[in-house]
Order: sequence, then C-alpha cells, then structure tokens
Amino acid sequence: MRRLGGKALGALLAAALLVTGCSTGKDAVVTGGTFSFVSPGGQIDIKYPIAQRQTAPTLAGDDLMNEGKQLSTADFPGQVLVINLWGQWCGPCRAEAPELETASKEMAPLGAKLIGLDVRDPARSVAQDFVRDRGITYPSIWDASGRALLSLEGYPRNLIPSTIVLDKQHRVAAIFLRDVLASDLMPTVKGLLAEK
Repeated sequence: MRRLGGKALGALLAAALLVTGCSTGKDAVVTGGTFSFVSPGGQIDIKYPIAQRQTAPTLAGDDLMNEGKQLSTADFPGQVLVINLWGQWCGPCRAEAPELETASKEMAPLGAKLIGLDVRDPARSVAQDFVRDRGITYPSIWDASGRALLSLEGYPRNLIPSTIVLDKQHRVAAIFLRDVLASDLMPTVKGLLAEK
C-alpha cells in the first residue's frame, strides 16, 4: 500500500473538514441573509424558529388568470403569505386544491394571503382550466419556465406539491414538502399572525 505524502495528507484532511463543516450546524443555513433550503433530518414538515428564519426571495411572474398582469410576493408587504407550488399535471395537487381554497377563504379575513406557484405547465390554458374547474379564487404565478422557482436556492424542484409559509417580514417560517389540508396550514398561519 502506498503512503500519502505530507501535502497529499494535508489536502485530504482539509477536504474532510470542509465536508464535515457543511454537514453539521444549524437546521437552516444562512447565506448572505437570504433563504437557503435545508431539510433537517429529512423532515417533510419543517418549522423554523424566529432566530433561524431567513428572508425569502421575491417570487414574481405572470398572473396565471390575468394575462398581461404581473403577480409578486412583494405586492403583499407585512402579510403572512402561504405559497403553494402546484401543477395541473400533479395528482396530489388535484386532491389538495379544494383544501387550499378552504384555507384561502379562512385566512383572508385574518390578513393572510395564499398564492399559487404553477410550475412546469407549458400550456397556460390547461392550467387556467384546472383553476376554473375547481373554483379556485386565490391567485397563482404562472411559472412555466421555472424562473421563479429557481430563485428558491436549493429548494427541491421535484417536490410538487409543496407549500412555503412566510411570516409578516416574508421570512420562511414553515415548509410542507407534501400535499396539505386546511387544518395543517391554519394553526401555522394563526401563530404567525399573532407574532409581534
């Protein structure tokens, strides 16, 4: 067996420390003060304490139902936002849609807002039919290109549906990497609305 020289051994140890340093630490990773996704221990329901919340990037794009109009999370300053990633091609999204509509109607009078992020639907008219057929009244960003989704650094783009909940300062407070019920969302939303 060949022995490693001092330089090779040093480089190997430095690489090992670097990898170890990346795999330990806080549940959320701060990268320049903006959100960087981490799922601690592979959790699918993640809640971030106030001290670990990071500012979400502004998500913006074409309003799915109002062609020529833009929709952005920046349009709702000071509001708790629930952002649901969905696609009309997604079976669980079809089951989840009525629950999200219920949640949207429950949270609106409380001062919170639900926004959809329609991903990987190249035919806008098909996604619009999905919304009309299910009586969905909350707005959605049409993100066929995936540009808005790309702004969520490290977010698992293959996990559709999933839901991100932002506090009043638009910091990521909770993530659900699964389809949700209104009863899953409302306690989180109410808790965030009660924060000072």
